[in-house]
Amino acid sequence: MGVGDRAKAVQLLSEIPGVNAVKISEVTSRQLMMMMTDSSKSVRVSADETVSATESVILPTGLLPRGHLFKPLLADPRWAHFSAAYRNYQSNNFDGRDIASVSFGETIPIYRDNFGQSTVQWEAGLQAGVFSDFNLNASSSDLVNTDFIVSAYSSLCAGQFSAFSRLYHQSSHLGDEFLLRKVNTKFERMNLSYEGVDLKLSYELPYGIRLYGGGGGLFHREPSELKIWSAQYGIEFRSPWRMELASMRPIIAADVKNHEENNWNYDVSARAGVEFENLQVLGRKLQILAEYYNGFSPSGQFYKEKWNISAWAHIISFNGR
Repeated sequence: MGVGDRAKAVQLLSEIPGVNAVKISEVTSRQLMMMMTDSSKSVRVSADETVSATESVILPTGLLPRGHLFKPLLADPRWAHFSAAYRNYQSNNFDGRDIASVSFGETIPIYRDNFGQSTVQWEAGLQAGVFSDFNLNASSSDLVNTDFIVSAYSSLCAGQFSAFSRLYHQSSHLGDEFLLRKVNTKFERMNLSYEGVDLKLSYELPYGIRLYGGGGGLFHREPSELKIWSAQYGIEFRSPWRMELASMRPIIAADVKNHEENNWNYDVSARAGVEFENLQVLGRKLQILAEYYNGFSPSGQFYKEKWNISAWAHIISFNGR
């Protein structure tokens, strides 16, 4: 089938009501032989067993389409999604070691289309998130810090390759109770706010492995002394083998960031756990993960402080495709 015919077939299939995505798989000759029927028996390979196949996912196009061309970053501490977590800090920089962290956010594709008659797709949309930390060691579980991030983004997907770029704003705010407790100390609040641009590139390998990397820069910085450049890269594993018990799928991810502001030191975030395919809300899958973090704080007002979060912190989150 030619490229143009394939694109037309995919478009027609994606417009059928109830179709969330169209997958194009190119299997090996060995897999084709396994799916052939002989005179005595029929042998079929399930989707989860065809792990070495090259698979392309074609999503519906148009206004407010379903799905995302760029998969969410599983271990990125500042990827917009809905989550709740308990975190045990090895250091006491938060004025408490036991911290509850919540996030509320979403990536909303506004418009998606194909490039001409090809199966290469692009989309543009909005991404926004709120990230808050609460000190569980305080008598009233005081709000410590809240970061607000809002962006306009564009993404592209061509087979196993995808890209995500955004123009974003971030501001950081301390909680009232935290400030009242710190009023007689040397803690210095700053008006932290900036805009930035970044780009991430991603490639999916066989057996559920994904590699990504990119970087970005800041402008209109407050305080103006903030250094500009940063880099981000990581690896993810979404198991192609599903556990029939509760339709669980193991996932493992590691994300690394380097900021010029912190002399290019490594900020490492690692998460591992399971994803429940049958427990979804608006197409977002429930994930239960353990987390480890070592590096400078992703919480805005504390960005100069280095933290170590216990590996037994637990995440409950809803994430997209």
